[in-house]
Amino acid sequence: MLIRKLFKFENAHIVRNCSSDRCRRSIHGHSYKVEVLLEAHALDHGQMVYDFGLMKGTIKDVIDAFDHAICYWDKDDAEYIRLCQQFSARHIALPVSPSAEQFARLFFVLIDAILKQTVMKNNEADVLLHSVIAHETDTGYAQAFRDDAYNPRMGLIKLEEILFSEQIRAEWGDPQLYDKLLAGTPLINPDVALQVQP
Repeated sequence: MLIRKLFKFENAHIVRNCSSDRCRRSIHGHSYKVEVLLEAHALDHGQMVYDFGLMKGTIKDVIDAFDHAICYWDKDDAEYIRLCQQFSARHIALPVSPSAEQFARLFFVLIDAILKQTVMKNNEADVLLHSVIAHETDTGYAQAFRDDAYNPRMGLIKLEEILFSEQIRAEWGDPQLYDKLLAGTPLINPDVALQVQP
C-alpha cells in the first residue's frame, strides 16, 4: 500500500548549464510542491502505513528548511556563493545543481535517512520510502525512486555535503536534527498507549 503526503515551500535558485537561458543566468524562484510516498505491506496499531502526524515532525522540518531559502550548487562561482550567504540568512549549499530532478533525489536521500534512523513505536511494519515527486511548477515535476537517488551517474548526494545555514538549523524543532542524522543517532517516535488491543 502507498500513502502520499504533500509539502509546499518557496525557493530561489539558478540552474547552471541548463538549456534555458533565463534559468541558467538569472536567480528565480518557484512555488514547490513535494510529494512523499511511503509504502508498506502491513499496517500499524492505528491501521495506518505511517501516521501522517509523524510526517509533520522531522520530515516536515527538513523540507521546510528550503522555504524562503536560496539554494546553490557548491561548485558555482565563489563570489555568487558568498553573496547568497551574505544577503540571505536562509541558504543551502548542495552537492548537485538545484534542478527539480536533483531536488527529488535530494529529498529522497534526506527522508530515507530519517526513516532508517527512526525508532518506530506503534508496530509500524516495513515502512519504506517509495518515491519523492518534486513539482517545480504546476505542469512540470520530477519523480525519484531509490535507484535514482543513489545513482552515481546522476551525481552523488552525501548528507555531509548538504550545508544548511545557521538560521535554518536554529528554526528546526530540534536544532541538532542534522547533527543527529549525520551521526546516525536514533530518532525516536513517541510512545503510543493503545486504547483498544489489536
